[in-house]
Parts: sequence; C-alpha cells; structure tokens
Amino acid sequence: MPEAVFFDLDGTLADTAPDLAGALNRLQSEHGLAPSPLEQLRPQVSNGVRGMLSVGFGVAPKAPSYPALAERFLHLYTSALCVETQLFAGIDELLSHLDDSGIAWGIVTNKAERFARPLIDALGLTSRCACIVGGDTAARPKPFADPLLHACSTTGVMPAKCLYIGDDIRDIQAGKAAGMRTIAAAYGYLGSSPPIPSWSADAVIGHPLELLPLLETHG
Repeated sequence: MPEAVFFDLDGTLADTAPDLAGALNRLQSEHGLAPSPLEQLRPQVSNGVRGMLSVGFGVAPKAPSYPALAERFLHLYTSALCVETQLFAGIDELLSHLDDSGIAWGIVTNKAERFARPLIDALGLTSRCACIVGGDTAARPKPFADPLLHACSTTGVMPAKCLYIGDDIRDIQAGKAAGMRTIAAAYGYLGSSPPIPSWSADAVIGHPLELLPLLETHG
C-alpha cells in the first residue's frame, strides 16, 4: 500500500468547471458578449485563466488587453468560486477509504493558493487532507517536480511511496520527475493534452473508485 496519495484539484478531485465558466460568462456579459457554453469551456479548465480567456475573448497572454481581463476574471471567480463546484462522483468514497486505511492524502494543484485553499475549505476537505500545495507554493509549478516534493516534505513520506493522480500530461510529468507512481484520470478535463497513452502514466482510470484496486498493487 502507498503511504500517501496526492490529487490534482481541477478535473481530478473536483469539477470546478461550472464556476470558472460562470466567472467567464459574467465577464463576457460585462463586455456585451454572448456567454460561451460550458461544454466548450470545460476542456480548457486545466489551462486556467489562459484557457478561459482564449475561448471567451480570443486573446493570448501577450495581448495588450490580457492583463486587465485576467485580473477582472479572477476577481469574479474569487467572489463565487464554490457555488456549483462539487467533488467528482466517487471521490468522497475514495477519500473515506484512504482515511480508514491510514493512507495520507493531499492536494497538489497549479491553482494559486489564494484560490485553492478557500475552495478546498468550502468543499469541507481542509481538516482531512495532509497538505495543500498550490501553483505558487513551491519555486516552480507542475510539470516540474517541486510541488510534489514539497508535498512529500510536508507529509513526511518518501516520493517512492506515493501515488499522484491528475488529468493533464503535466501532472504525469511532474509525478515522474518526483519519483512517484502516476495515475492518469481519464474522467477529467484532459484539455489540449496529447492522447492519454502518450503520457506514459503507470495506470489510467476512468472513474475515481478504479484507484482502489491499484492501491493494493503499488510498487
């Protein structure tokens, strides 16, 4: 059995797309634009603000209008970051199993801590998780290993005794760089990542509870 399991947040632990889409739609409304449909925005959630503004406004980070749009988007998101967000089906049961088995679990996300922590608190998970590592917690975000190594340091578990699960290729890259066993969440957003087989994850799951038998075969 692993001693710790770490989860990506958006698209792996929780379905945050509705609230991110809601923030973008409100921003679009402010600019007299029609709202973008959720199904168009969902795959871009893993790309954060850049992905949302790319779809909603057709702008890239180097565009002159990008900084102001990004700042306003984040303000709107902060004011309503856990209205429709919810854990993916099966996650609560999975976390309860980890708790009952004495396996530590934590969250390692590229979402900045100022958004990740209040969201995780609103989901009622703060007191249960062993660590919360944001995209600005360590020196470099995923796909670098820094956030996952920080999680290991915080929980006191060696990387080789950890699993990391995520829905983007950079999650797998970061997990491998840290020396962890990696699990690809095929039920997540996936975004603009290449096909999952090319990620070279140690395993792929189509539902959170499919992780349970893999806990027995760690190593």
